[in-house]
Amino acid sequence: MPKRGKKYIESQKTIIAGEYDGFEGAVKMTLDSSFAKFDETVDVAVRLGVDPRHADQMVRGSVILPNGTGKVVKVLVFAKGEKEKEALDAGAEFVGNDDLVEKIKSGWYGFDKTVATPDMMGTVGKIGKLLGPRGLMPNAKTGTVTFDVARVVNELKAGKIDFRVEKAGIVHVPMGKVSFGVEKILQNLVAFLETVLRLKPASSKGTYLRSIAISTTMGPGVKVDTALIKDLIK
Repeated sequence: MPKRGKKYIESQKTIIAGEYDGFEGAVKMTLDSSFAKFDETVDVAVRLGVDPRHADQMVRGSVILPNGTGKVVKVLVFAKGEKEKEALDAGAEFVGNDDLVEKIKSGWYGFDKTVATPDMMGTVGKIGKLLGPRGLMPNAKTGTVTFDVARVVNELKAGKIDFRVEKAGIVHVPMGKVSFGVEKILQNLVAFLETVLRLKPASSKGTYLRSIAISTTMGPGVKVDTALIKDLIK
């Protein structure tokens, strides 16, 4: 059991004793409980009624958050020829092919997202074991393996996030910064939860959305009744 600081304990007491009405109240309580001196990230964790060990119950997708994540995203693109220029013009920080592969092999990871054109996947595959565990491997299912490089780079810069359910059945993603305020966090939540609902596997039985918790980087989580999602999306 990790040792908690005084500020965390006081923040937790406020949440336990407090009352809130729906998602708006839960988000407000989460933001009010923030105590760090930096602009904390607001996270949401959703526990799903799926078994990720079965391929037909894997929940994986992407969504463009209307207000972004509040983080400057550094994009790396594996491409050749005209697609290199297209990526640079779209704002990608790093563009190349074999040179980037060698740089990553040497231990460099100064980027947040990766994109690759289909013809580069044979080359990128050489470092799949390095990128995969870090969630940096380009993937056609999330749209990061494409010849439409400019569009994808722009989406990533605008706040597109990729997510997948973990072994414990939890999807964990950032929803922005405390400085966003309640309204912008709620708008991001709606976009994310609508996507998660749309991705419900046909083989998933019983309750799909089992629990939802909203928290800041340093603060405790605020649990929200999943039955309130319909009101939020409306």
